Amino acid sequence: MTSTAVSPTRDEFRIARAVTDGLEPKNWIIAVTVLIGWHSGRFGGIAWGLLGALFSGVIPILFIKFGERRGYWGDRHVRRRQDRLLVIPGIMASVVAGMALMLLFGAPQEMVALVAAMLATLVAILAITTGWKISVHGAVSAGSVIMLTQAYGPWMLLGYVLVALVGWSRIELRDHTRAQVVAGTCLGSLIAASTFALLR
Repeated sequence: MTSTAVSPTRDEFRIARAVTDGLEPKNWIIAVTVLIGWHSGRFGGIAWGLLGALFSGVIPILFIKFGERRGYWGDRHVRRRQDRLLVIPGIMASVVAGMALMLLFGAPQEMVALVAAMLATLVAILAITTGWKISVHGAVSAGSVIMLTQAYGPWMLLGYVLVALVGWSRIELRDHTRAQVVAGTCLGSLIAASTFALLR
């Protein structure tokens, strides 16, 4: 292994930080909810997508930032595994609330399936996080790409290039090991693909 791989240069670190921040889970969630919303019902579907984005992406990040300001956890990426055990249930509560509203007001089934897939992924991540710090970035990005592929077609698999870039950034920043990134990517792909396919 080269010294560069062991100790990232300042430029590499800066690029990795920009990738981690720019392609964080919230941004993937907002993108996938809006795109699946469009697929499920065009402009009406986008409205449902924005509702999904609110409860699955926006409210969770506000919750995380609130805890960060109060000193409950370090930053918006919640690096410490034990802190994630507090954050993930809070995110799950918001996702459940959003899905309940969708069911109550008759959202397109594809949108319900999307949010259910997110919830199923969170459940699995929480279970694993009790003993190991699996990559949430990897799980969310990979799950988003595989669901977009199911909706829009195989060309969406090109999105895994971005997933790989996200994984590289998490390893480069030493927030995760290679095994944690690979595990998160595989978990997100498997659970999202199976849940979304089953319920849509």
